[in-house]
Amino acid sequence: MERGAPPATLATPQLVEVLTKILTTEKEPLQKLSSYIPHFSANSNLLVSLLSSNTLARMPTTLLSLLKWSQAHLPETLSRSPLPLLVVISSLVAHHKFVDAKTLMTSFIASDKLNSLHYHILHPDSRTRVTRGVYDLSIGAYVVAGRPHDAANIFRKMKRFGLKPNVLTCNTLLNGLVKYPSVHAVSLSKDVLEDVIGLGVKVNSNTFNIVIKGCCLESKFEEALELVDRMGQHGCSPDNVTYNTILDGMCKKGKLNEARDLLLDMKNRGLRPNVNTFNILISGYCKLGRLKEASQMIDLMTMSKVSADMWSYNMLIDGLCKAGRISEAFRLRDEIEKLEFSPDVVTYNTLIDGCFKFGSGEEAVRLVEEMEGKGLKPNAVTHNIRVKWFVKEGKMDEAANAVRKMEECGFSPDCITYNTLIDGYCKAGKMDEAFSVLHDMEKKQPKLDNVALNTILHTLCQDKKLDQAYDLLSIASRRGYFVDEVSYGTLISGYSKHEQLARALDLWDEMKEKKIIPSIITYNSMIAGLSRSGKTDQAIDLLNELLGNGLSPDEITYNTIIHGYCWEGQIEKAFRFHNQMVENSFKPDVFTCNILLYGLCTGGMLDKALKLFHTWISKGKQVDLVTYNTIISSLCRERRLEEATALYAEMKEKGLNPDRYTYNAILKALTDAGKVGDIEDFILNEVEKGDSESQSIQMDGRQDEGTCTTCPETDESSIAYSEKISQLCAQGKYKDAVRHVHESRDNVLCWIIEFFIEAKKWNGDHRKKFASIFASFTGKVSTLLIPIMQCYPGEADLAIARTGF
Repeated sequence: MERGAPPATLATPQLVEVLTKILTTEKEPLQKLSSYIPHFSANSNLLVSLLSSNTLARMPTTLLSLLKWSQAHLPETLSRSPLPLLVVISSLVAHHKFVDAKTLMTSFIASDKLNSLHYHILHPDSRTRVTRGVYDLSIGAYVVAGRPHDAANIFRKMKRFGLKPNVLTCNTLLNGLVKYPSVHAVSLSKDVLEDVIGLGVKVNSNTFNIVIKGCCLESKFEEALELVDRMGQHGCSPDNVTYNTILDGMCKKGKLNEARDLLLDMKNRGLRPNVNTFNILISGYCKLGRLKEASQMIDLMTMSKVSADMWSYNMLIDGLCKAGRISEAFRLRDEIEKLEFSPDVVTYNTLIDGCFKFGSGEEAVRLVEEMEGKGLKPNAVTHNIRVKWFVKEGKMDEAANAVRKMEECGFSPDCITYNTLIDGYCKAGKMDEAFSVLHDMEKKQPKLDNVALNTILHTLCQDKKLDQAYDLLSIASRRGYFVDEVSYGTLISGYSKHEQLARALDLWDEMKEKKIIPSIITYNSMIAGLSRSGKTDQAIDLLNELLGNGLSPDEITYNTIIHGYCWEGQIEKAFRFHNQMVENSFKPDVFTCNILLYGLCTGGMLDKALKLFHTWISKGKQVDLVTYNTIISSLCRERRLEEATALYAEMKEKGLNPDRYTYNAILKALTDAGKVGDIEDFILNEVEKGDSESQSIQMDGRQDEGTCTTCPETDESSIAYSEKISQLCAQGKYKDAVRHVHESRDNVLCWIIEFFIEAKKWNGDHRKKFASIFASFTGKVSTLLIPIMQCYPGEADLAIARTGF
């Protein structure tokens, strides 16, 4: 054995005694412990036994140093165990070293992936003793770590032991729950409040104010007011924070009348509204565009001897700018300067944004120069406003230059800057540039914003680049992004829309494993994917699951399931589900009606569809073009042409303009019936109406002053249009000619051409005959339709023609 080395055969009590002596007598004790590392490694109880010694328990600073030494020199299985930590924290708390204790615990929680500390706090063994002080501390630490539900479990443990947490701990827990993004968090905070009161904790106004804020976040204002009434029963009174919290919630939900009543109640209780109270009301009125009442609040402040601040006036200026009343906003700016208020950078940013929005970019630039002349330097918001408006106008080069200018002025682009640029590049289809900005953001931003990530994911899914989107999602968390519900939901929606249900289900399971709660939008995407794949019964299981998670289905949810049953041909199930949902307050809309009509018509139940159609209309409910097209096309397939044309006339009387589906259904039915004369009459009538409407629009839009004749440019435009079509046809570019007509939005002409290209049953003589008929009432059709009809004798040509649409 080496000189000075400890004997290898010492028992644990003897080792503890030796080590305690070293720690309490040596000048540099930690250096002496190095030779004992093998003993610590061989004996898993040694570290806890040493930390628990009565002598060291009175020396919290020494214990803290020993713990840090162990974490640096001993195997992780020993040093990262929660048991040594709890022993040290107990000593720190007993000696009122709360800051050190909380820092130690918070740091451990951040790396405690197995949640082992939480388990040992709830289930302490004989080697550790968890005191009331440690419970209090751990509740606060878990809230700081963003895990208030774990903190709530520790609170329940205290409740079972009859231990009263202090009021600060209770308020910390309540505040953490209220702020936590979970559908159950606010409900849990209400339960905790009742338990806190039941334990006899002396609550204060802040305790109630926190839970009142939670109620307001969920728009449960009646519950919030009930809590106000209960405060007196527990020795505390509502204050300005109480009322301002409820007023803020009401104003954000547009409940301004209720807010005014609450303001009166506040005064009746002897509370004097402060500047924050009035600013909340001003903000609420401005957001609803009720600027006159917002201005009256300023007058009321003066009457109440409350001085308005710059924030009060800035909100009014913002309201005026958003309403497009820029000149009034400038006048108000000038008036407040006379009141010895100095417009700040917020004032100028608001005016600059308003000028850009309403087309006065030059004035916006002048304002930047003016604010600099007054000693106010543009801030990051000022630069972001410029970037935003360049992006909105599609000027991406100017937007990129504005970002460079921002950096030259000493401002680093922030998440808003990057998100705006990425959104602009995505909308412009410049994905390489969008990824370049994303990578630049990753290098420069310490905390990455998932808005940029989700924007690119959304665009990739829209472009059907699902593999690329999945690859991006897979590496996002490793690159520092917080992958959230929107990230998963975006890709799940993409897979569902493009019939890759298996991939959507895999992502769904992965999201659930990560404890990410799906939103109603993501549930709807999954329900749609299942329904489209003939798995509507599984979609019902998801509906029940979302209800169990406290979410509320919307019309899209119900309509998707009804459509799924109709798609599967299970019409009875569709109606049974519809009826059950109506009993549960579901209000069917025009989409519901159209889905059910489609199901009945495709299922060969046209008469039932007609009955539903007439019942729906008799109740004064809304119908649309799809409603009529569904019934008209079914009547045409059944060769009930008289009923179809009657509905066609009814539809037009209601101001619903037919589209190519309407025209094609009727023309095909007339063709199958061999009613050539009726076809000629129908087309002639529609084209004449189309020309008449076109001329009416031209006369309304371009008349010579004092006359009712159209301008010469109209005829010149028509001639140029026909010449362009003739030129394309002469060059054999029939696809381009058809596209030219389509882009002209000459709807009647478009459907005529499309119908004849699609009408494979018609022979060449029919085409030529009807082309000559068209030539008698429109030069455009004569120019385009005759050559196209003559050049599409075969299937290959028909296929080429279809690609033009």
